[in-house]
Amino acid sequence: MSATNANETERKYEAQPGRAMPRLDRLPQVAAASAPHEEVLEAEYYDTDGLRLIRNGITLRRRRGGNDAGWHLKLPLGGGTRREIRQPLGRGGRTVPAELARLVRVYTRGGPLRPVARINTRRQVLTLVDAAGDSLAEIAADDVSAQTLGEETTISQWGEVEVELTGGRPGLLEDADAWLRREGLRPSSRTAKLERALADQLAEADQPAARNGRQQAPDGSAGAVVLAFLEQQVARLKALDPMVRLDEPDSVHQMRVTARRLRSTLQSFGQVIPESRTSQLTAELKWLGIVLGAARDAEVLATRLERSIRATPQELVLGPVMARVQGHFAPVQAAARKAALAALDSERYFALLDALDDLVSAPPVTAAAARPAGRVLPAEARRAYRRTAKRIRRAQRARPGPDQDVAYHEARKAAKRARYAGEAVSPAIGKPARRFTRQMKRVQTVLGDHQDAIVARGVDRELGIGAQLAGENAFSYGLLYERESERADRLKKQANRTWRHQSRPHFRRWAS
Repeated sequence: MSATNANETERKYEAQPGRAMPRLDRLPQVAAASAPHEEVLEAEYYDTDGLRLIRNGITLRRRRGGNDAGWHLKLPLGGGTRREIRQPLGRGGRTVPAELARLVRVYTRGGPLRPVARINTRRQVLTLVDAAGDSLAEIAADDVSAQTLGEETTISQWGEVEVELTGGRPGLLEDADAWLRREGLRPSSRTAKLERALADQLAEADQPAARNGRQQAPDGSAGAVVLAFLEQQVARLKALDPMVRLDEPDSVHQMRVTARRLRSTLQSFGQVIPESRTSQLTAELKWLGIVLGAARDAEVLATRLERSIRATPQELVLGPVMARVQGHFAPVQAAARKAALAALDSERYFALLDALDDLVSAPPVTAAAARPAGRVLPAEARRAYRRTAKRIRRAQRARPGPDQDVAYHEARKAAKRARYAGEAVSPAIGKPARRFTRQMKRVQTVLGDHQDAIVARGVDRELGIGAQLAGENAFSYGLLYERESERADRLKKQANRTWRHQSRPHFRRWAS
């Protein structure tokens, strides 16, 4: 059975059970409200023994009643929006559908999912519509009763009001928020009913980790800043995993960038977390980046070459050039995606995730981690800056040709590490670090464009040779090759100008 998915943007408010449905039909954009109707909903929620799903803002339930009975998986997207993926109840009983279980493997890591709570809701629902009769938002007033499942059972009851956009603009939520606050309602601190049902268990599970983190890296310390950045990136890596499995646009790229940020941070802040304690972890992050990179690079190259062909006058496109490019990349992209998904289902990947969890829960910090961030972290960023400067000079002195191309690529990687170091320390250092980060990003970007031109030129040559051996006219591939060569030369000069500008004393004062 195939799943359907949609984004859900809503806000929740605390309310007394049995509260009357709020009147929101006088809001801007709203022309009328439908008559309320009642729904009775019964849901079982599934999670791991350690409640890994709900602790990461994810809910998985099997619901009966209402107009959307079935299995529901909700993944947070930020800004009050969640991706909801649904499947029919089917004949599998209470067994979680394989497709939904696969999307949360980054959290379960092959472990079982079991019922953790049963929640019943008596709901009053109405719809706000505009002058054309189109649905803008759905208002729900819920009386909720919950029972946790397991060795110990707790029962709780509460009321809440939900406002969910169904077609209206985001400003409607702001207008509704102001109205509901005037009526005495207050926003809920929880995004899901399950959070409230399991509040005691979640609080008990979070206390040891929080206490351990405070002991090793007090507020304002270098360790606190670096660990906060690492924790943010680990959470982002996990959140992107389901998006990659769903083949969401740009998700592979974003996940690879996140893996690179983690690896770079571990390499850049050796005074806080010794590299000798994380060398295996950085090697595994490099592996993940390479696996994801194969899928991303094939996609980018194919798009680049197709765009270049379309920009070429038709009289200069001799033979089945576009067909050859697409025929070359289609199997490459398919194989790369298959390899990426296989990696995300591998024990090696699960071990990497376990190691990342261990890193943020029990970091192997040095004594310097307890020192003030402003005294420790700038020196670490300066080290990344000096590495970039050294590699830029080496590239500029290299003999033009492949050796120089490789040298500029190495300079790009150094600039990228310096940029990520700036991102990590920005919350503590402020404006100087943010400015440094922007400088390094400009250098990285132009060097990245140069590297893309070098790689595309190599593919043009490979395709041209293949066309010639097949008896086709290779003229167009030579034209594409020359175009990328000219672009690479132009970008090399631009990179040198960019570096001269970004390394002026008044720009590099903080990182020199």
